[in-house]
Amino acid sequence: MSFWFDLGYLYVRALKKLYRNPILLMFSLFQPVLFLLLFTQLFKNLGGLGGFPGDYVAFATPGILLQNGFTASLQSGTSMVDELNSGFLQKMLVTPVNRSAILLGRLLSDATRVTMQSIIILVLAFFLGAQFVTGLSGIILAIFVIAFFGLAWSGISLAIGLRTKRAETVAAIGFFMTFPLLFMSTALFPQRFLPSIFQTVSSVNPISYNVNAIRDLALGGVTSSALLTAFGVTSVLAVITLGATLYMFRKVVS
Repeated sequence: MSFWFDLGYLYVRALKKLYRNPILLMFSLFQPVLFLLLFTQLFKNLGGLGGFPGDYVAFATPGILLQNGFTASLQSGTSMVDELNSGFLQKMLVTPVNRSAILLGRLLSDATRVTMQSIIILVLAFFLGAQFVTGLSGIILAIFVIAFFGLAWSGISLAIGLRTKRAETVAAIGFFMTFPLLFMSTALFPQRFLPSIFQTVSSVNPISYNVNAIRDLALGGVTSSALLTAFGVTSVLAVITLGATLYMFRKVVS
C-alpha cells in the first residue's frame, strides 16, 4: 500500500510543480512548434513531387509529434540533476518513502507532460490542415505510442543525469544523440528521399518505426504489424535505457 501511496504523492507533486511553473511545459515545445509552423511551410511544395505520399504537413506532423516526445523526455535527466544538487533527493532517501516510487513517479509525470504537449501540437497541426483519418481512437493510440517512446527515451537522460550529476552534460549528450537520429529517420522525409547512408540508418532507427506507426494512424493506412513492431522496438529500448537508469539509481540510493 505504501508503494501506491508514495507513487501517487510524488506523481501529484511533479504535476503541481508543472502547474506552478508552466514554462516547463512550453520550453521543450518551442522546437517542435517551430518545425510545425516553419519547417512544414518551407517544404510544403514537396507534396506536389512525384512519389511523395500526399500533403507535407500531414506527412510531417507524426514526425514532429514524436520529436516532441523524445526532446521533452530529455528534461527528465535535468530535473533529476536539480533534485540531486538541491538536496531534495537526499532528503527523500532518509524517509521511509518507497525507492521505486521515486523513480516511477518521475517517469509517469514526464509521460503525462509529453501527452499534454502532444495535444497542443495536434491542435496546431489541425489548424494547418493535418488530420487523423482514424478519428479519436487513432489519436489516443498515437499519443500512447508517443508517451511510451518518450518514457523509454527518458531513460537515457535519467541515466546520464544520475551518472554525471550535471544538467549541461545531459543537455549536450541528449542533443548530440537525438538530432542526428531525427534527420536519419522517416520523421520528416520518406525513406526513399534520403541519401543511401541515411536510408541504412533509418531502417534500424527506433524513431522510424514509431513514426511509421503514428503516420499509419494519421493517414489511414494503419496495420497491426506496424504498431506491434513499434511497440516491440520501444519495449527493447525501454529495457535497455530504464535498466541503465535503475542501475544508476540504485548506486545513488546506496
